Amino acid sequence: MSADNKTMNCEDYRQAIGADPSFDGGAGHLSECADCQAYRREIRALDLKIGRALALDVPDLVMPELPVIDTDNVVTLADRRRMTTPAWFAVAATVLLAAVIGVRFAGDDGIAHQALADEVLAHVMHEPMALMVTDQAVHDDRLHEVVPASIANMDHSAGLITFAETCPINGNEVPHLVIQGEHGPVTILLLPNEKLSTAILLDDGSSHGVILPVGDGSIAIIGAQEEKLENIQKQVLQSVMWST
Repeated sequence: MSADNKTMNCEDYRQAIGADPSFDGGAGHLSECADCQAYRREIRALDLKIGRALALDVPDLVMPELPVIDTDNVVTLADRRRMTTPAWFAVAATVLLAAVIGVRFAGDDGIAHQALADEVLAHVMHEPMALMVTDQAVHDDRLHEVVPASIANMDHSAGLITFAETCPINGNEVPHLVIQGEHGPVTILLLPNEKLSTAILLDDGSSHGVILPVGDGSIAIIGAQEEKLENIQKQVLQSVMWST
């Protein structure tokens, strides 16, 4: 904004008074601009309305008088404990059960599984060049370089493998493969160091998939939402054998 009121334009003035309704600058511009005069009146009227709404009349805090207790009708502490023990045990049992369930689903395994799922989806999203529609398969030498015998034995029965690279996932260098599905490329990540107790479903709105536990490792399979992955999963599982 220019410090010279004569050179201030409508945008400068409206930004200034919108940020601070008490702004008194821009007199030179206001004298020549009826639109900004009207805008100034609207802003200041709105500011007054908001100020009145926030000026709440809070009454003084008054402590209530305590009632007079009839001691003849008061249950002794020991009796109260006997009366409420079953209820407290029920409450405690409920809380304990909720805590156990919470640990089961939000414990270290759950956090680790979510982190792995997030990293797998992020990796697929950040390597779009791998998802090319093509009928050109990678050479066997390239496939064996990316999936060496020290990791696993894999053949082409999984499908038409059109991409093969070694990529970092969760701190490990793993084989990143792409095969051609019915509705487009399908990503395959071989994760020999990620042992899972259960499958992890993947879905980011545009793609879906699963990370399947396979022996002492796992395999991630991700495709387009319309891609039916059941047959691909079966083919991939039959084509991969971890090296012992």
